[in-house]
Amino acid sequence: MYSKNAWEKYTGNNLDDLMKFNEEYKDFISVCKTERLAVEYSINLAEKYGFKELSEFDTLKPGDKVYVTNREKNICVFVIGTEPIENGLNVLGAHIDSPRLDVKQNPVYEKNGFALMDTHYYGGIVKYQWVARNLAIHGVVCKKDGVTVEVEIGEDDKDPVLCITDLLPHLAYDKNAKPGTKVIEGEDLDLTVGHMPLKDTEKDPVKANILKLLKEKYDFEEEDLVSAELEIVPAGPARDLGLDRSMIIGYGHDDRVCAYTSLRAILDSKPQARTICAFLVDKEEVGSIGATGAQSQFFANTIAELIAKQDNYNDLKLRRALTNTYMLSSDVSAAFDPLYPSVFEPKNSAYLGNGITFNKYTGARGKSGCNDANPEFIAKVRALMDENNVNYQTAELGKVDVGGGGTIAYIMGNSGMNVLDAGVPVLSMHAPNEVVSKVDVYEAYLAYMAFVKIQ
Repeated sequence: MYSKNAWEKYTGNNLDDLMKFNEEYKDFISVCKTERLAVEYSINLAEKYGFKELSEFDTLKPGDKVYVTNREKNICVFVIGTEPIENGLNVLGAHIDSPRLDVKQNPVYEKNGFALMDTHYYGGIVKYQWVARNLAIHGVVCKKDGVTVEVEIGEDDKDPVLCITDLLPHLAYDKNAKPGTKVIEGEDLDLTVGHMPLKDTEKDPVKANILKLLKEKYDFEEEDLVSAELEIVPAGPARDLGLDRSMIIGYGHDDRVCAYTSLRAILDSKPQARTICAFLVDKEEVGSIGATGAQSQFFANTIAELIAKQDNYNDLKLRRALTNTYMLSSDVSAAFDPLYPSVFEPKNSAYLGNGITFNKYTGARGKSGCNDANPEFIAKVRALMDENNVNYQTAELGKVDVGGGGTIAYIMGNSGMNVLDAGVPVLSMHAPNEVVSKVDVYEAYLAYMAFVKIQ
């Protein structure tokens, strides 16, 4: 159903199903605050559904449930279809990275009796939103002896949290006169991590005490931080929002809300004629580059491995498989905000509660950098949504020449796939806490369940 309020069809048992699904999603979004955690969670969930790592299969046959990972930051989950893979796949592709702060390689220093950690921001954050709030650390420290130490501080109720301090308004006249992009500078996003000195230490006693505490808990030295990956994220779980509990507020809806719904759609689907896949990828927020981004060869290499285990591999079969693939680039869309209507074009905006959002194109300034899906493919998807009673809407990312954005759609489209952006509308996108409607989360799941059947 096109552009109608989706809440109207939910009563009784189907409303219970919607709420139950969102409780499961809240658990995912509360736990999976980094790419590594999202992949680990996805593996554990997939294995509960009977999926096995590709290396456990000598050959592949219809109905096999397979997953493949890449550097603990990508995962592909497949249900093998009855048709040859060269006939194409039905793919749900989402990213599992979110805007955040990253700890620098040489981060810990002491200044005026405080120990601080230096950070660099990742992705399109609004810097002033990250100060004076509870923050947590997640990540790994890789030591020279090959041991990888997992770090998590700030999520347990008994844990301390960290923060970036802000200037009191009584002294902030000059600071507050700056434009919003300059109120907080990138180099000022440093974490306060302590101020208790280590006794009988002359040089940097507060820093020395922090390093001592880290050594006692995690058994690594300061120099090991050179080979660490520590991400700073908002502390605490996702919560229901609104007196009617109709929404969820939490960190990382962009784009883990589409990652979870895509993953669940594959796990909950029966084998189809075409092989179906959820592709969860890293680095979208910084251009989809690197070995774990969508521009890497990981996906194509994985499809090549599947072909080799199903049939005799050759390059032409791989090219045919990619060209014949249908894909939804499962990424969020900017929801119309009634507090800021001037930046939206109301007829072409996504609204909370109206279901999954299709974006024919993203990009900016004359559609630069967009995918621009073929209308024939959009028509097929529309028909499928109507057949399955799924609520959907269409949108652009704000008014022409006001903003813009992108997804992995154009990258996958470069392989010849038919790709359409399709995801959950989000309020306060890229903020430390974002907002989604529970009904849109569930409608996205239903849309993805329907899409895997497309022929």
